[in-house]
Amino acid sequence: MLACALLASVLAVALGNQRAAAAPNSMRVRVGVFNIEYGGTHVSFDKVVAAIERGGAQIVGIEEAQGHIPRLARELGWPYFSERLQVVSQFPLIDPPGADGRYLFAEVQPGAVVAIQNVHLPSNPYGPFRVKQGQSRKKVLRIENRLRVPAIEPTLDAAEPLIADDIPVFLVGDFNTPTWQDWTRRTVGVRPQIRYPVRWPVSLAVEDAGFVDSYRAVYPNPMRHPGLTWWADRPKLFGGYPPRSAPQDRIDLIYASADAAPRRSIIVGEMHSRLADVGVHPWPSDHRSVVSTFDLTPAPTPTLVAVEKLLREVGQKVRVRFHSPGAPGEQIAVEPAGGEVPADSIDEQPTSGGADGTVAFDTDGWSPGRYAAVLVDNGDTELSRIPFWLRPVDGDVQLSTGKAMYSVGEPIDVSWTFAPARRWDWIGIYKRGRDPLVAYYLLWGYTGASVEGTISLDEDDHGPWPLPDGRYTAYLLTDDSYKALARVDFAISG
Repeated sequence: MLACALLASVLAVALGNQRAAAAPNSMRVRVGVFNIEYGGTHVSFDKVVAAIERGGAQIVGIEEAQGHIPRLARELGWPYFSERLQVVSQFPLIDPPGADGRYLFAEVQPGAVVAIQNVHLPSNPYGPFRVKQGQSRKKVLRIENRLRVPAIEPTLDAAEPLIADDIPVFLVGDFNTPTWQDWTRRTVGVRPQIRYPVRWPVSLAVEDAGFVDSYRAVYPNPMRHPGLTWWADRPKLFGGYPPRSAPQDRIDLIYASADAAPRRSIIVGEMHSRLADVGVHPWPSDHRSVVSTFDLTPAPTPTLVAVEKLLREVGQKVRVRFHSPGAPGEQIAVEPAGGEVPADSIDEQPTSGGADGTVAFDTDGWSPGRYAAVLVDNGDTELSRIPFWLRPVDGDVQLSTGKAMYSVGEPIDVSWTFAPARRWDWIGIYKRGRDPLVAYYLLWGYTGASVEGTISLDEDDHGPWPLPDGRYTAYLLTDDSYKALARVDFAISG
């Protein structure tokens, strides 16, 4: 009995040590943001790669990738990327259930994660332009509250439960608006457009949600360290855009939740520029990049199931990653949309008692449509689920409108399915048959990184309203580009 008690004591200590060793450790993480401008190819894609390498970030949110995320990850030699959120990473990335394209998990330690959000807010009308042109603060703030605050709110809503669960969250992006910390009474007149203080509402909303502006946390004096990110002095393109008269500001930002402590922040930009800490020549974008370094302790990975890609073709393998309690009898089941596990399961794979892993499903003979991968325990209790879609072999994106003819002022509803679910896929309304590569859109809205969905375009969206009598085309365009994946014609009549 004494020997048994001693053995039990030794095992308890060993298991306790094992649990302690498995707990997340404090660490340092470097996070970046970079608007590479129209896919990064107009000056030099090699220099885009060089800028990221020289900045030293381990996770980077990219804006205006225009389909080049896989290429960028490949040329960086980084194994992980997300086209859906335009993120490249040295750490494994997980697109978890319920995120709806609002965040990813980065597994910075085995079984431990941080969350990253990447945004690109509407660019026009641009507030500092309006101030420089003499518009009143009241009118400028009205635009911000109508246009950009609603654009950031869903992202902040998605961050709220993550922060409550003590998961470190990074919110990066091209915000297309300054921060109130740079437009104070002290900075009036420092740059021509700062004619009066402005409490820019997006920055206030982000900070109210529990985030810290990492650059300004490291450099609290905006006059000594302006940190300007747009515009950058890259070689002239597009007929001289951006004009040198455009107001420069700090609009590319890296925010972090309170449990990630900023330790360093740098600007990566033009060689020999006084505004850049690290230089590359020629500079490839009209935006400078920002990289911030944080001390943090990642959070244990929540119980979840995630698919490698939301959209696959019938016959392709669907790879499902899981993090589970690791109990015997757990399995991943697949059911069609509207089904229930286990009654409607069409395939199952055991987790083999492991807490982390990936299983693959062969979809030969399955029908196109929506499915769900479901993690269940040995009593068929559902632990987590995530949807995915199978499109027909060689199938295309499908686009439709609710009506062939709308009345003037009536909302225009556009639906899609089998879209690639990139974060900045968008619906653009053009005059009938106009080429998006040449013509200018009339109305537009993002698809919300969804494979299928519907958008209703009206006076609350970007563009002139109402559209007059005429014939129009709705396009689904991909990844902040003007490459059309599908089109549908409709008309408006008075």
